[in-house]
Amino acid sequence: MTAGESGDDPGHSDDRCDLVLTRLIPAPRRALYRCWTDPALLRQWFAPLPYTVPHAELDVRPGGTCLVVMRAPDGSEFPNPGVYLEVVEDERLVLTDAYTAAWEPSGKAFMTAIITFADEAGGTRYTARIRHWSAADREAHEAMGFHQGWGQCADQLAALAARL
Repeated sequence: MTAGESGDDPGHSDDRCDLVLTRLIPAPRRALYRCWTDPALLRQWFAPLPYTVPHAELDVRPGGTCLVVMRAPDGSEFPNPGVYLEVVEDERLVLTDAYTAAWEPSGKAFMTAIITFADEAGGTRYTARIRHWSAADREAHEAMGFHQGWGQCADQLAALAARL
């Protein structure tokens, strides 16, 4: 499966709202999970260069909050608050921007990220399924460069995980 194709996700019925990126990464899933859950590691790969992540707070537990701030080359900052919905160590993370903290609704929900790590010959099958609230939100995210940006971040993630 390549970036943009849908994969199996039990209970999912509307691919019109999903964007999917999947890669076989030659690193153990534990390393990929650490890169997603350790703020110091996440800051190293999460934004497509030349963007950076100057700040990341991660309370990795169901109901825990996260705040990742991305910085553009011109110095503009983009805070991305959210809440973890599901955490299965070394296997799955589900987080959303529908809440900002302690089940407080955000001003405008945009997406839920379902990140999975599965053992496969040659490494880990890494899948980022981004589920949007509407087909229009999905189209907007795709137009913003989802495949290129998330693909570049996946490459950066793979390079970092290989060094752990």
